[in-house]
Amino acid sequence: MRKLSSLAFAITTAAILSACSTPVKVSEPAPVVERPADKAAPSQSDTRTVAPVETKSLDPLDDPKGVLANRSIYFDLDSYVVRADGKPVVENHSAYLTKNKSRSILVQGNTDERGSSEYNLALGQKRAEAVRKAMTTLGVPESQIEAVSLGKEKPKATGSNEEAWAQNRRADIVYK
Repeated sequence: MRKLSSLAFAITTAAILSACSTPVKVSEPAPVVERPADKAAPSQSDTRTVAPVETKSLDPLDDPKGVLANRSIYFDLDSYVVRADGKPVVENHSAYLTKNKSRSILVQGNTDERGSSEYNLALGQKRAEAVRKAMTTLGVPESQIEAVSLGKEKPKATGSNEEAWAQNRRADIVYK
């Protein structure tokens, strides 16, 4: 009897193993093609309503990749003339301010660390005023712009080298 059980076990095991090793062909389901006639019309008893999606328009000032993200105008040593590379910054912010009359800015004039405090405060003010004048020339009302000097008190870069000084010779546009 024991031989019969062992033989039955071996045959059953072989059958199971051979069934597992047989590849099974699975057919892909046919793609579903939706026809206009297949769409069911909403029933008269369907009382659900679809609310419109509200999209909040992004203020260009909040776009980190937009043209208004750049808010610094850089100056040459001992100069308060807006350079060519600063004109697009002035133009972009001027265009925004003329369209948004309720917005106002503070233009902060900055200098590098060289020079006396008095000299740097005066130069920072001239830089802020140069930006203010350029913006009013482009149509921004003076009431939207305030110009102040921070002198050397708010450096953008630390260090006593030309690279740091160049980053600190600037006017920053700050929206109120």
